[in-house]
Amino acid sequence: MAKQVQPTIFAGIDWGSKSHQVCVLSSKGAVLGERAFPHSGEGLHQMLDWILARAACDATHIAVAIEIPHGPVVDSLLDRDFQVFSINPKQLDRFRDRFSPAGAKDDRRDARVLASAIRTDPDCLRALEPLAPVYIRLREWSRMTEDLTVQRTKLTHRFRELLWRYYPQFLELGRPLHTAWMIALWNLAPTPARARRIRRTSVDKLLKKHRIRRLSAEQVLGILRSEPMRVAPGVTEAVIPQIQFLAQQLILNEEQIQRAKCEMEAIMETLSASEDTTSPDEDARIETEAVPAETEVHCSADEKTAPKPSRKLHDIEILSSLPGVGNVVLATLLSEASGLLRARDYRALRCLCGVAPVTRRSGKSLRVVRRRACQTRLVNAVYHWSRVAIMHDPVSKAKYRSLRARGHTHGRALRSVADRLLSIACAMLRDGTRFDPSRANVATALQST
Repeated sequence: MAKQVQPTIFAGIDWGSKSHQVCVLSSKGAVLGERAFPHSGEGLHQMLDWILARAACDATHIAVAIEIPHGPVVDSLLDRDFQVFSINPKQLDRFRDRFSPAGAKDDRRDARVLASAIRTDPDCLRALEPLAPVYIRLREWSRMTEDLTVQRTKLTHRFRELLWRYYPQFLELGRPLHTAWMIALWNLAPTPARARRIRRTSVDKLLKKHRIRRLSAEQVLGILRSEPMRVAPGVTEAVIPQIQFLAQQLILNEEQIQRAKCEMEAIMETLSASEDTTSPDEDARIETEAVPAETEVHCSADEKTAPKPSRKLHDIEILSSLPGVGNVVLATLLSEASGLLRARDYRALRCLCGVAPVTRRSGKSLRVVRRRACQTRLVNAVYHWSRVAIMHDPVSKAKYRSLRARGHTHGRALRSVADRLLSIACAMLRDGTRFDPSRANVATALQST
């Protein structure tokens, strides 16, 4: 990452869906210009040219503050080599009080507040870096996977609610309802009356096709043919079309999730190959300089015992060795926090992931609360990471149990486990080593909070 130069001109952009308000300040705080630009390709191009004209300097010497860390405005600024910084909307509200204690707010004032904030308090804003195209693709597939999973959960809940209305015995077969064999079984026996007419061989064929071994055909038919619920006339006929539509959506949703996961895996394999620090030419040189087996007797003892050059581990290999890290969690970490991972910045990473506690002290009052200023997708990722880790990592499990015994809630205990895992991940990335469970210190983990 190239070192940023000290900015001499400061700009604030209050973005909007139809137009963007811009304010440019000098190093002494004087207003060099204020103007609004429409949200279009031509409008963004004019906005960047106007900022450069007002600044009368190179784009690398201009710092731009904006609320959102993504979007076409940010992409255009980064593409033209501006120094771009994002600010939390809650922070912006506090900076606004400098200019209007009464609480007045408009786009023109917000643009000036942003420019003033980056001029006087640059440490309060987060510097943004342009992402490589492969990371952008990984980020979008990762977000798509998460959104599709949320959609699948909503559809499954709706499916369960409709079955509960007229066919509750179907729910006794177990979870999850979105699986292909459950949907196929419902199509085979959509009502209790239909379940009494299907043959055992049909159910047995369905179970074998989907490789279901925990239930036999006799058990399935025994559950479906139990005493049906009495419902008002017309209820069953009204519910079945709704379930048919839900079943079609669930099938398509599952196909999309599997495709998104395959795309993520392919991109991560590409990243793993591209992150290799040893170039092909260097590999060829090392291979040609290797001593053939038949001439080994002519080598000296020092040459025989000399260590061979080891391959540097990729970040993906290091992170995937941690307990509880799956492909979805790994893709989220790499795409949503790639800059912090490259910088090995543990403090910023724990804040962005929402595991850093917030202390509120005033006089004799002292409270420690959950951090709300964080990235939601990273929060979800580290939650599932720690949830799986306490099932497979003995130290994480011991830490979780210790915190629960001290009265901590489930969520707070998981955040503490995630905080420890992030610290270990950053240390492993700095050292270039895989996770070694034998090096874990149980006593230290139990004492830490």
